[in-house]
Amino acid sequence: MSRLMSQRRRRPSIVLPLLSLAMVLGAGTIFVTELLGFSQREELLAADLTLGGVSVGNLPLDIADAQLEESYAQPIVLYYNDSPILLQPDTVGFRISTTSMLADATAASETGGGFWTRFVNYLLGREASAQRDIPLDADYQVNAVRATLEDIATRYDQISGQSVYDTTTLTTFGGGGGYELDIDAALTLIDDALYSPFNRTVNLPIDNRESGIADLNTLRDLIINYLDNRGFIYDGQTTVASVFIQDMTTGEEISILGDVAYTAASTVKVPINVAFMSVLDEEPTQDDAWLMANSLLCSANSTSNLIMSTFLGDGDQFAGIERVRDMMQEIGLSNSYLISPLVDGSPDQQFGSVARPQTSPNPNFDTGADPYNQTTAEDLGTLFSLLYDCSEFGSGLASVYEGDITQRECRQLIELMSANDLERLLQGGIPQGTRISHKNGWFGETAGEAGIVYSPNGRHYVISVFLWQDTPEDFQIYAELWPIIEDISRAAWNHFNPELALTQPRSDLPASAAECFTRDAEGNTTYNYLPPYGEVDLNNINGWRETGSTP
Repeated sequence: MSRLMSQRRRRPSIVLPLLSLAMVLGAGTIFVTELLGFSQREELLAADLTLGGVSVGNLPLDIADAQLEESYAQPIVLYYNDSPILLQPDTVGFRISTTSMLADATAASETGGGFWTRFVNYLLGREASAQRDIPLDADYQVNAVRATLEDIATRYDQISGQSVYDTTTLTTFGGGGGYELDIDAALTLIDDALYSPFNRTVNLPIDNRESGIADLNTLRDLIINYLDNRGFIYDGQTTVASVFIQDMTTGEEISILGDVAYTAASTVKVPINVAFMSVLDEEPTQDDAWLMANSLLCSANSTSNLIMSTFLGDGDQFAGIERVRDMMQEIGLSNSYLISPLVDGSPDQQFGSVARPQTSPNPNFDTGADPYNQTTAEDLGTLFSLLYDCSEFGSGLASVYEGDITQRECRQLIELMSANDLERLLQGGIPQGTRISHKNGWFGETAGEAGIVYSPNGRHYVISVFLWQDTPEDFQIYAELWPIIEDISRAAWNHFNPELALTQPRSDLPASAAECFTRDAEGNTTYNYLPPYGEVDLNNINGWRETGSTP
């Protein structure tokens, strides 16, 4: 029996081999299954991968392509105020470079080495995750978007109401406020929306147009209507009015018979002194400064003749006159000239003239202009505009006479003429104390003045006004012409400064223009606005008042 049991123990068992075989077959099956699964998974994009912000993880390329295109094909909803407007991306040529983006996505999915390395990592649970976004590669036609916005603006923008004026108060008013699409700002917002798969809504930026600001043509209509109501027909046979106004912040201008020729009278002293400045190589001496002040503030003909003969003509007054004549033509004062000396009352004054330049003023109006000394409202206004640009920006006259006329010199001329304290004409139509650099001139039946008004709100402007009235005495009626110039000045002031409008004429104006200085019976001098000799500071023309100078 012992032998029998011993024989039974030695018989080999088949259980273990079968179990081993089963395990090997199971492992092989699992391996093949995992290998097939991994191989199929290799055809999908990596998990956590996005294309242009669109999630495409674990998707095949064709599905990822379709999902990307669908996301960016959604319309952009534009809101003009509360009105929705659909912008289809394809209408503005929006196209995605899917080929290059999918190539980048495939490359991103293959991170982690070769196939077998990635398979082992997969089996060990150590797969590398892409966790990245492939940036959107797309473009569109910006001009097509702009054209769409311009069409929207045409249909939806609201224009302000028409400007109006009041001849009783000499004020202008803008129409009711409107609104308009800010196209440039909208382009940026739409660009952001086109490149976003989710934020596909744009609230279009709308600018509200201000009301209460009238255009310059409304001021032009106001002035003409005012003149008609006043009984001074601006384009009549016995009365003529010329007005030139320029907005120095925008460059816009209006001209009412601005090309009619008038006697320039003392306004010609502005170009005389511009020419004087052009020949000064250094800072003006006190003698130079006093000559200029006497010429422009006191309007002294003798001093103006002295400047032309001594400084512009090197002792030859006619050479100096030619220099002034040529300069006026060179800077664009095409209908202005001076061809003879100014009458100064000296017993030994030499009269005569130089050649007259070719001009072409308005032939339909005859104001009896001085054949030796003429200008127009537009020409004189242009001169002050050139002075302003020179003083503020170093352009204007400084550009025409580069190196000969400087920004500093223009500022000094403007500073000097700001002391011309007549208290009437243009100055009488603006609030007392307002800075105005100006020059007046009247002779015979003509009165005129031009200057720069410096508005407190920064809307500075140039204004030039000339009036002519046929009279039996061949001499202007001050009581009629001067208030008209003051009212035209007041209308311009109200237009540019509506918050400080003068709705009524000033009641504090003197009966006549203030003198630059006066002398009493004993010969004592009182300086009103001409600085005493030796105290003319062209950089601070009223500085002499602070020193306590006495006659």
